[in-house]
Amino acid sequence: MVQSKATSVDQYLAELSPERREILSAVRQVIQKNLPAGYQEGMQYGMIGYYVPHDLYPAGYHCDPKQPLPYAHLASQKNYCSLYLCIYQDSDDMEWFSEQWAKTGKKLDMGKSCVRFRKLDDLPLPLIGKVIKRYPVKKFIQRYETLMEDHGPKRLRRKKKST
Repeated sequence: MVQSKATSVDQYLAELSPERREILSAVRQVIQKNLPAGYQEGMQYGMIGYYVPHDLYPAGYHCDPKQPLPYAHLASQKNYCSLYLCIYQDSDDMEWFSEQWAKTGKKLDMGKSCVRFRKLDDLPLPLIGKVIKRYPVKKFIQRYETLMEDHGPKRLRRKKKST
């Protein structure tokens, strides 16, 4: 499954094979245990999403302001599971994450914005908890706005030139 049409997390999990459901449920439990107050869980982009709701950040996500500001996502893909993390936007966070991951002795399989894993043992769950806990909502919003100030205009200029 790449993008589910499920309208609730329970429905999403029910659509999965028992093996995938067990894996994602375990990762979800770590996320929920470590998720700072203010974030909400729900379906976003066909995946389990953790996001800043519009009542806390009315501007929403710059790519689609109707969407709440994304923080993390958890998904079952065709050949693996994915954990999309907010850290991909910041090189300091990525460096910290990579260093911490290396200390676990596990192999990091990371795409542009997600960690890919096939089984639960592929993930250092305590590190996943630390990453999720790393940004309380206010700090995440400030970081997001700073990144948009620093990088947003460049993206907008590029789009204008190519159209």
